[in-house]
Amino acid sequence: MADEPHPQLHGILDMVADTPSFEDVGVEGARQQFDAVSTFTPAHEVYDELDITIPGPGGEMDARVYRPGEGDRPVLVYFHGGGFVVGGLDTHDIICQKLADESGWTVVSVDYRLAPEHPFPAALEDAYAATEWVAENQSAVGGNGTIAVGGDSAGGNLSIGVTLMARDAEADETIEKSPDIAHQVLYYPVTAGSFHEHPSREENAEGYFLEKKTMEWFTDQYVQSPAHARNEYLVPLLVDDLSGLPSATVVTAGFDPLRDEGDAYAEALEEAGVDVFHAKYDDMIHSFASFIGMVEAADDAIRVAASGLDAARED
Repeated sequence: MADEPHPQLHGILDMVADTPSFEDVGVEGARQQFDAVSTFTPAHEVYDELDITIPGPGGEMDARVYRPGEGDRPVLVYFHGGGFVVGGLDTHDIICQKLADESGWTVVSVDYRLAPEHPFPAALEDAYAATEWVAENQSAVGGNGTIAVGGDSAGGNLSIGVTLMARDAEADETIEKSPDIAHQVLYYPVTAGSFHEHPSREENAEGYFLEKKTMEWFTDQYVQSPAHARNEYLVPLLVDDLSGLPSATVVTAGFDPLRDEGDAYAEALEEAGVDVFHAKYDDMIHSFASFIGMVEAADDAIRVAASGLDAARED
């Protein structure tokens, strides 16, 4: 484990230290701050970008298609991070552009409903509906029939939930069809609830971009009923059997409160017989993969995901 975050992160951490916490500025203030942070990363162009809408359980969802070249290609359905409360298509534009460019996969970024206006399970229902739609409408996005899911932080949690729902639907004889998912890309995913005591939540409780008190605020916005607190689609570390899930690329960061639960989920997948590539960046912080062009490890984390997608395409 590194003694301190990489020097390339110092400027970012200084900026965050001078910015009010999300829980102090409220939902709308938090969304404005998060949107503003995304403007610090440089733009990256792909062959073609197209804004579309996807039907969802709460109405039409905005989505953005990133095509890295001509011809039909496999498709990665991507769910942005932001604690289920902040973020959108624009905040994760750069990471989706780079994933498409580096992997050669078309990326479909989904603008799912946010809390507190739409608490759990709204975001997960949207994520699953979007994955189903992409699987059934390949010609609309230039897909070749192979799909994967991915996301960062909250988006990683949604990706896991989608894979679990798809696996369970496949085993349910009353359900006619479920999306066939080839791979999952999980950047520092949320996998644990209040039932798991992980040291990293205390070790990295403050000073490293994502803080424990902010995570608790996010949870209060998203999980508004105690009836959902033990839902396995929300807290995947509660799942007893992870067998039958698609192969996974899991990326974790040493100075992230979510480090241990991401590590634990990667280990649980491996124990269940799922093929996993687990990349640990000991001197990185939460959300580091979004700092493309600013932090070298971010570009490396994109290449890691591209390698996992390459392997899934070949299987």
